[in-house]
Amino acid sequence: MTEFSQEEKDNINKQFEDLINGAPKCRKTEETAALVRKAFNVANEAHYGTRRRSGEPYILHPIAVARIVADEIGLGSKSVISALLHDVVEDTDITLEDIESMFGPKIAQIVDGLTKIRGVLKNKEGQAENFKKIVFTLSEDVRVIIIKLADRLHNMRTLDSMPPEKQKRIAEETSMLFVPLAHRMGFYKIKMEMEDLCLKYLNPTVYYDILHQLKGSEKKRIHYLNRFCIPIMMTLEQHNINYTITSRSKSISSIWAKMQKKHVTFDNVYDVFAVRIILQDVPLEEEKAMCWRVYSYITDKYTPNPERLRDWISTPKDNGYEALHTTVMGPDGTWVEVQIRTQRMDEIAENGFAAHWKYKNIDGFEQSQLEVWMKRVQASLTNPDEDALKFLDEFKMNLYSTDLFAFTPKGEMHRFPIGATALDFAYDIHSEIGHHAIGARINKQKIVALDYKLQSGDQVEILTSESQKPQKEWFKIISTVKANNALQQAFKYEKKRNIMRGQQILAETLEEKGINVSQTILEKLIQGYGVVDKTELFEKLGADEINKDKILEYATHKRKSKKILFWSFKDEEQERESPNVKIIRHSTNYSIADCCHPIPGDEVIGFQTDSGIEIHKQNCPIAIERQLKEPAQKIKWISRQEQVFLSSIQIKGKDRIGILNEISGIIAKQLNVNIRTVHIETVEHEFTAYFDLYIHDSQQLNLIMVSLQKLKGVEKVERIEQKNWQIISENQ
Repeated sequence: MTEFSQEEKDNINKQFEDLINGAPKCRKTEETAALVRKAFNVANEAHYGTRRRSGEPYILHPIAVARIVADEIGLGSKSVISALLHDVVEDTDITLEDIESMFGPKIAQIVDGLTKIRGVLKNKEGQAENFKKIVFTLSEDVRVIIIKLADRLHNMRTLDSMPPEKQKRIAEETSMLFVPLAHRMGFYKIKMEMEDLCLKYLNPTVYYDILHQLKGSEKKRIHYLNRFCIPIMMTLEQHNINYTITSRSKSISSIWAKMQKKHVTFDNVYDVFAVRIILQDVPLEEEKAMCWRVYSYITDKYTPNPERLRDWISTPKDNGYEALHTTVMGPDGTWVEVQIRTQRMDEIAENGFAAHWKYKNIDGFEQSQLEVWMKRVQASLTNPDEDALKFLDEFKMNLYSTDLFAFTPKGEMHRFPIGATALDFAYDIHSEIGHHAIGARINKQKIVALDYKLQSGDQVEILTSESQKPQKEWFKIISTVKANNALQQAFKYEKKRNIMRGQQILAETLEEKGINVSQTILEKLIQGYGVVDKTELFEKLGADEINKDKILEYATHKRKSKKILFWSFKDEEQERESPNVKIIRHSTNYSIADCCHPIPGDEVIGFQTDSGIEIHKQNCPIAIERQLKEPAQKIKWISRQEQVFLSSIQIKGKDRIGILNEISGIIAKQLNVNIRTVHIETVEHEFTAYFDLYIHDSQQLNLIMVSLQKLKGVEKVERIEQKNWQIISENQ
């Protein structure tokens, strides 16, 4: 902790006063203003003495985030208070209970949501898990995501102070997670700035090259846009239309994206210029007609490119965005993009979801597709155990705007991402229709297969059959989260049903012969059928994938004694005395010490007992102590490959979906080692697994441990002692 200079303290207070003065919603009442000031004081005291990597006082970061929330997004006092407090629970001694007692349960809930979303993570799996947590907050309070976007935007704006490797990692995560979210939430301004900043740190050469070319052409561009706009302005004033007009160049990242897509240089990006016309004081019911009227005035002056007309008024984007876009041929044969929107549309375009709610209760203002999308988020989160990477990939399929519209036979419109299929359409109507779909009739004419890619304007009639059921191959032809979730649920239900049926088949088959289902019987069946565990056994029996006629054969298979029938060792001292004579002692009169459980390959010694030889590891503490009192025989294993010994290992690491299957696969399939029992415990994303294995010797056990140590997520593999130690023959 370091002291702040008086100049730094003055700057902190000035930044906060600027926040208050620039946010009318924070001064709405004296009580509101006092609560915002209290939040600042709490955060300022909690963060006092801590600095960001840039060297500036840390409190300036939450103040900056609060200003973005208030000034650039337009949220109210609760969001500003939450932004000021967003790091105190994670970074200071203040608890959520403290926040709730001081500011109430709602602000505590928002701060809790922000605290759960961890910082930048190094790997894609961690980032995907983070993204899943972010989306979960949609069902709690959308302000969590909005404040998190503001937090990330400020971090990107101040990224210069970070080391290059961290700059790249933060930019990659921003590009992968936060840019798509900003787009979906309708925060275009934030989205474009984030995209440009990501490009700046991920591809600085490209960024600065385009920036240089934009600056080099700035005067020329301004002069040209003035020439372009003057005729339009004269026409609008002539028709007494109240408007504002602005012009700009496209963002650096969008220019770069177009250069890549079209395989052209900067000079050949034809619509670098963009003009925005914002119509003022237009009643809601007249907005559409007024925008088209202005469109006609513009196209009277300049020739439009018919392929570049975008009507986002008749069919707004999923995130609520509304506008008319057209590209026209300006003076000197240069293409210029023109955007036409009302003041209300502009507010939603600039401030996204936050502005949308301002107009929500106005008569005639319909529910936006953004709200529809948010309601569907719940469906996307029905399986909290789903692999986070898979969740991210599927969820991002629907993050960007849907440009495709298809209709039911009754004329109901449905939206889809480009690339959606007839099967996606079926599941969008209802999961049961999807499950039984066999094809579709398009535009009341041609019959198509389920993998038919929808065209905008298609009228689709889904053909079904009661005998049809979901196929795993369908995952390859769907494009929407809704279809994917419905299929996942169908197969999850089918698996559960097959397991229950398999349990019933097994119990009834054994009951006919008076046999009870026991752990021993299950182990025989698992070994006989060659399955991984009892769950797979039940599932395959229930799905008729394995022959149930073999149940009795495997269950009644007589296993040989679990005691070893043949065991050999050589007396090393006797061998030294008579080097030309190899003395082998064969014995079944032996015991393996419970204290250290030696296996073939271990350095061992033996002690004579009344019942034979007792075998210990050489480094066994009990064996070392016994050697002080009685003679020991230094012996050596002569192991035979038909012999297998029970040994146990412990595995620790980061929990993730599928890791147990991967571990079992390496042991059983790659290394051909039988697994006797498995036990796994998971606490806060950390797992500990215990495996009892039938192995030949320590060399084989070491190979297993080395192979498992290489597995992603595995942090530690070690051999442990195992009670109820048994030595058995491989052929039993």
